[in-house]
Amino acid sequence: MPMLQGSFIFFMLVFLLIGFSSVLVRRKESTDYLLAGRNLPPSLAGLSAVATNNSGYMFIGVIGYTYSSGMAAIWLMIGWIVGDFLISLVVHRRLRRATGSFDSLTYPTLLGNWFGQNQVGVRVVTALIAVVFLGIYAAAQFSAGSKALNVLFGWQQWLGVVMGATMVLFYCFSGGLRASVWTDAAQSSVMLLGMGLMVWITVSEQGGVQPSWEALNAVSATYMNWFPTDLAFGGLGPLLFVIGWLFAGIGVIGQPQIMVRFMSLDSEHSMRRARYYYYGWFTAFYSLAMLVGLMSRLLLPDIADFDVQQDTELALPVMAAELLPGILAGLVLAGLFAATISTADSLILTCSAAISRDLLPKRWHSYATTRVATLVMIVLALLIALYSNETVFWLVLHAWSGLGAAFAPLLIVYTLGRCPPQWLTISMVVTGPAVVLLYQLLDPRLVGTVYEILPGMLAGGLAYALGSFVVRLRHGKAALRAAQNADRR
Repeated sequence: MPMLQGSFIFFMLVFLLIGFSSVLVRRKESTDYLLAGRNLPPSLAGLSAVATNNSGYMFIGVIGYTYSSGMAAIWLMIGWIVGDFLISLVVHRRLRRATGSFDSLTYPTLLGNWFGQNQVGVRVVTALIAVVFLGIYAAAQFSAGSKALNVLFGWQQWLGVVMGATMVLFYCFSGGLRASVWTDAAQSSVMLLGMGLMVWITVSEQGGVQPSWEALNAVSATYMNWFPTDLAFGGLGPLLFVIGWLFAGIGVIGQPQIMVRFMSLDSEHSMRRARYYYYGWFTAFYSLAMLVGLMSRLLLPDIADFDVQQDTELALPVMAAELLPGILAGLVLAGLFAATISTADSLILTCSAAISRDLLPKRWHSYATTRVATLVMIVLALLIALYSNETVFWLVLHAWSGLGAAFAPLLIVYTLGRCPPQWLTISMVVTGPAVVLLYQLLDPRLVGTVYEILPGMLAGGLAYALGSFVVRLRHGKAALRAAQNADRR
């Protein structure tokens, strides 16, 4: 244990120094703090985006879900990556172009000014939605890191949460987004190596691939089924299950903390190269995480020192501590903790940007105000993490679905060349999250079959279709075009 703790502390200091080194190129201005000067190379943008996409959700949430659900978890990976890739072909390049055309520093500003229309109401509403859901998301990252420290070192979970919040403050104040991006790139490389090592060791423990496969099939009669056995809608259940996770991938364009990486890219022409880094790493890491989740089901029942059955989200840290030499286990755990913290850093920065640039009066738009807003958001996320009883997996999924349902339909409408009038845009971004929240009150079997982002995004699209129809019905097509043109001006 001393070797493990010493290794963890050493590598955490290394990650901290990487983030802090960004102070050497920092410029004390909002563009640098919020968008890293809009000069990220495609390699850093791609690796940072995918690290932010995964982080605590992948290391803690997905592995725990796979431990419990078995092979059916593969559809989370397939749906998420395929949906993400397909929508990126339509949206990402246009998003970077719109960012540069109208000098948008925040995601809400981008949505309210895509065509230069300056919809102040849209900026305020989208900023409020972003702050609420991203605050929950950041709390999930603090919880993920504190869980690992609690089970391995016996540290109280509140201590891990406070430690994470302190590190986020350190990252944010040292280099803003650039500090987060540099740390993301370092920890993503470490974690890909660490997860590959975990898979190799766990399969070797079972005697190879074939014995591992046979042992997994022996866990239970349903553990290696391709779909959950309790889906609603009979024969349509599996199809709806897959479509729901496909929409989860599409919902990535509604995640400000990820899209800000592509907004910060040095040029829209670098988008294809950034995509290679992003999807290559994403596919490799998600595959390894799922394999670790499956293998943990075979190995953890034999580990007597930890009662992981009480919380399957502890599978990765427990296995790392038990199976790896102390120095390597410390490296993996430091990478895991750094991943959650750098993602929380991104989320906090996005929230503070929304507060300081979109919710406060223009006379308060300054570098100093953004840093004060950062401190406020860290405290709020810390309180949510300390007092929430939700798992990391569900905290992230609720936040993800709320953001995706709010913003993804609007971005799709924008990329199709449509500019809704302000009242209709606000209706869209409010309707999606409202349906997501109401959906949680339905039958648990229904909620478990169709991921909540699907009805939320469809509701946002339906709000646009109905609103456009009402305008045409009352005033004709010319009036709708006039309203769109007026907003563009």
